[in-house]
Amino acid sequence: MYIIRKNPITPGQRFKTVNVLKIKKNKPEKSLLKFIKRKSGRNNQGKITVKHKGGGHKRKYRIIDYKRNKYDIEAVVKSIEYDPFRSSLISLLIYKDKVKKYIIHLKNLNIGDVILSSKNNIEINIGNCMPLKYIPIGTIISCIELYPGKGASIVRSAGCYAELLSKEEKYSIIKLPSGEIRKILSICMATIGVVSNEDHKLIKKGKAGCNR
Repeated sequence: MYIIRKNPITPGQRFKTVNVLKIKKNKPEKSLLKFIKRKSGRNNQGKITVKHKGGGHKRKYRIIDYKRNKYDIEAVVKSIEYDPFRSSLISLLIYKDKVKKYIIHLKNLNIGDVILSSKNNIEINIGNCMPLKYIPIGTIISCIELYPGKGASIVRSAGCYAELLSKEEKYSIIKLPSGEIRKILSICMATIGVVSNEDHKLIKKGKAGCNR
């Protein structure tokens, strides 16, 4: 991933910067796609209530496995893909029992790497998911649960990470990307590593039409 600056040969190119993503697959996994109906600024009667909405490229939603609840089954990273609905990249996992799942891609996680999710104490490797009580103090984590079993709720955006500061009885003290210090139950799950695509914040679209 790297940033390139466009030459100002047209008004739309002036000041524009583009993030070149090193994705490894162009077509998404069909079984993990879902169509989301567009509202285009309309209410339940189909009447326009918000003007100047609509248009844009057609998109299909990728179903992300935030719960990581296939415990103690190894999964291989099959591909790294672009997701139009989020700032980070996503990884396609294939488990030993041939089940396919998408997860948030992590920095330095490569195709062919084997990762694991478990309720027990496992190795501290990038992509592994485990309860906070088994993660050593000072570890960089992401995709953190707020309530046990709910699935990852915070620290999911491009380039984000949190730090495990300390542990108190049944709680873990975590420093979030905003600088907030928060108590979270130690039985909540978290993933080791930094969310991918950290250069996303450097993108300049140049014109409002690009965003639309």
